Amino acid sequence: MPTLNRRSVLAGGAALPLIGQTHAEQTEVTFAMIAPLSGPWAREGELQRMGAEMAIDDINAAGGIKSMGGAKVRLVQYDAGDSPEKAKNAAQRMIAQEPGLSGGFGAWLSSFTLAVTEVTERAELPWFTQSYSDLITSRGFRFIFQSSPTAVDQAEKALPTILDLAERTTGKRPRKVAMISDNTASAVSFLKPIRGHVLADLGLTAVVDEIFTPPLSDATTLIQKVRSTRPDFLLALSTNVPDDKMILDKLAEFGLGGGKLPAIGNGGHWAMPELVANAGDQVVQGMMIITAAGAGKGMEALEARYIARTGEPWLLQEPIMAYGHIMLLAEAVDRAKTPDRRKVAEQVRAFDLRDGPALLFPGHHVKYDRAGRRVDAKLMIVQWQNGRIVTTDPPEMAVATAIWPKR
Repeated sequence: MPTLNRRSVLAGGAALPLIGQTHAEQTEVTFAMIAPLSGPWAREGELQRMGAEMAIDDINAAGGIKSMGGAKVRLVQYDAGDSPEKAKNAAQRMIAQEPGLSGGFGAWLSSFTLAVTEVTERAELPWFTQSYSDLITSRGFRFIFQSSPTAVDQAEKALPTILDLAERTTGKRPRKVAMISDNTASAVSFLKPIRGHVLADLGLTAVVDEIFTPPLSDATTLIQKVRSTRPDFLLALSTNVPDDKMILDKLAEFGLGGGKLPAIGNGGHWAMPELVANAGDQVVQGMMIITAAGAGKGMEALEARYIARTGEPWLLQEPIMAYGHIMLLAEAVDRAKTPDRRKVAEQVRAFDLRDGPALLFPGHHVKYDRAGRRVDAKLMIVQWQNGRIVTTDPPEMAVATAIWPKR
């Protein structure tokens, strides 16, 4: 039976009981985070840090790991930097400096996660990730747990949902799409099935299919091609806020912003508050974002606590998944009654949660298959509406009705 119930996990840290057999001696349990805390993806890493630290404080405020006599948990943080090589080096330092680790999560960008998990797998350290690339869980590893829908799964599920929305709203089904993407692992995985069969299955033609290496220095040529081909919508697969802003600015400059050209992004970075602060309400209006998690119906209390704590305007994918992964690690340690990483991994493999920490993930089910992919993982679609991010899908978490921007 899950040790965190519906009320406690969504309401507040003071009501987060972790029950179990009590050991007389209290010890300390250490979890790790590897995230980009410098470079172009630093904002995403900072949001992950906020979510993880909130989870650590909530667990400790509620009495720690009860099956270990109230053991406190602590978080160690390592900077993945701006390249897979730096991320791998961070993982190697982490393993050398923290031999008592029970588990961890990271490293946000799929390319970084692929490098980091080569190290964590050899160390038999249970590792959670929100990264999207299918390659992460296609290598036969036993200690990696991927909580997001994979990029292929997202590509196959999201576009039909979006096209149905467009047809319901306008009475016309889109036929032409422009695609611009960077060459990171998650974008590559996302586009592979789209090019392979999704476009044909949906009767779509890609009138633009351009790839760039981040960071993007100038989006002029990309957006010129988009404008000249007159697509029905744009699929923008960048992976960091500066590139997102550059794309939005150029769309506005060429008269395509603010919903004149419906645009769909992938990943929580597209929902960052600085986008609306820098670009303006009208430029981001109607932008839809495919994401793996976020605040929705039933999570109001958790979001309110996060906002009060951090000053952020809403709860995004990055902090909520970091929070959720720390809670899942605490759950596994509590069930294992030991911080031993191999026994913790055994408990994660045995998860079949539909309450407690599972409520933090779309679909409200946490169970991992033999490859380490979360079973029944649902994607979310959020949208910029009137200067704010609102959840529009799945229906059980939606707080607003999706709109298809009019051209």
